Amino acid sequence: MPPPRLAITGARKQFPGVLALDGVSLALAPGEVLAVVGENGAGKSTLMKIVAGVYTPDAGEVLLNGLPIRFPGPAEAIAAGVTLIHQELNLAENLTVTDNLFLGREVTLGGALRVLNHRTMSGHAAALLARVGLPEDRANVRVESLPPGEKQLVEIARALGTDVRVLIMDEPTSSLTQKETEQLYLVIDALKADGVSVLYISHRLAEVKRVADRVTVLRDGKNAGELAKAEITHDNMVRLMVGRDLKQFYPKVHRTGTGGAAVLSVRDVRYRNGPATPTSFDVRAGEILGMAGLVGAGRTELSEAVFGVRSLVAGELLLDNKPLRIRSPRDAIAAGILLVPEDRRLHGLILPESVGFNLSLPNLDRLTSLFGVKKRAEAELHRTWIDRLRVKTPSAAQPVGLLSGGNQQKVVYGKWLARGPKVLILDEPTRGVDVGAKAEIYALVDELAGQGVAVWMITSDMEELLGMSDRVVVMHEGKVAGELTGTKLTEEAVMRLATGATPSSSAAPHTQGVALG
Repeated sequence: MPPPRLAITGARKQFPGVLALDGVSLALAPGEVLAVVGENGAGKSTLMKIVAGVYTPDAGEVLLNGLPIRFPGPAEAIAAGVTLIHQELNLAENLTVTDNLFLGREVTLGGALRVLNHRTMSGHAAALLARVGLPEDRANVRVESLPPGEKQLVEIARALGTDVRVLIMDEPTSSLTQKETEQLYLVIDALKADGVSVLYISHRLAEVKRVADRVTVLRDGKNAGELAKAEITHDNMVRLMVGRDLKQFYPKVHRTGTGGAAVLSVRDVRYRNGPATPTSFDVRAGEILGMAGLVGAGRTELSEAVFGVRSLVAGELLLDNKPLRIRSPRDAIAAGILLVPEDRRLHGLILPESVGFNLSLPNLDRLTSLFGVKKRAEAELHRTWIDRLRVKTPSAAQPVGLLSGGNQQKVVYGKWLARGPKVLILDEPTRGVDVGAKAEIYALVDELAGQGVAVWMITSDMEELLGMSDRVVVMHEGKVAGELTGTKLTEEAVMRLATGATPSSSAAPHTQGVALG
């Protein structure tokens, strides 16, 4: 038998206060897709960064084509055919797509001046973009002007431009629409046919089942088990990931349904640089209002307008049936309207600061006196929300940027829940969050709705939308296309409204993890 393309034995890595990996092993054959799954903090990303030369292991061995390797950095790993596509995009936003595709390996005309050969690079760029389903005209566009899904595809195209033999994909579909995800599947199939080995990390278990030949499961920095192709099911993966069965994943046990009074009313609202068509809807006490729509439908922009990030130019907001003027997020927060943003790292947290600092920041008005911060009250707030949300952190002093994605998301929830929201806006509430943390977040959100909080949940995850929502408003091209409840709330009905059609009365419910976009 030939040696595996990649083999890892006994990998160990410790950071201050955290043992990230404790003797992890795996093997990857040529032309195989091996999915590595586990909860946030299980050690997946740390393991991948060791393979890609970002980290050096404290112990253990990495073999490439049967030979021990220890890359001093990512450049040496790429030169050896090992490329990592990071979960967080790593693009130069001010440069063009072509510039990014060839950054660090530019093609020149030769000579002492090393003049760039733009014609050759543009030709290669067009071919790379075609492989990931992007049009050629994106080649000369600045990256900063692209939507998140296209930026992700540019990152993937850049990896394909190297002589890659081991491709590591860390949450590659987190920003992709369903159409873009399907294109990625085709890319992976082609890579397999070319003998490229793929390490695939994803929290979306339906797509793991679609792409993986085998699954290796990590839990608490250790191997928890392995599944062959025929054994890859949602339940088997969840059982190994969390060490228990997750029954009643979408709880809906405390909610009062859709009969509560309207807490937030959006009436004929238009916002600066938004669509000309006004938008109206209500969010009621004790319900979870789901909001669906394709990329560009205006869901995030609408939530930002309500939260005061964008300026309203028409219409009005009512809170408990009383007019409310919101000129900035400060006004929204004072009124009890709180937003968990789509991008927690960019808009929800100050990553270099501690967990405690992030929990305290929006609550300083309640933690300070004439003599400064009340340290005892602040410490109690930290303990309360770290314990209640089960944030995995050595202490409140840990920089929040060092936590896993799921634990970072919990900190965003904690800082707002400490204020006692009247209206909680959740924009992609579980993006990049593992299945165990998702279950905890769903239970928390359900509990809040049961206490009378009006929850407005924007999500592109169809299972999440149908599983958690009491009522769904669907957006299309900046306006409300329709509302669905009860037996009319089906995947087909949502998608028809999202694409501008009318819902079919014969729609049958099914939830196979389709992403709206």
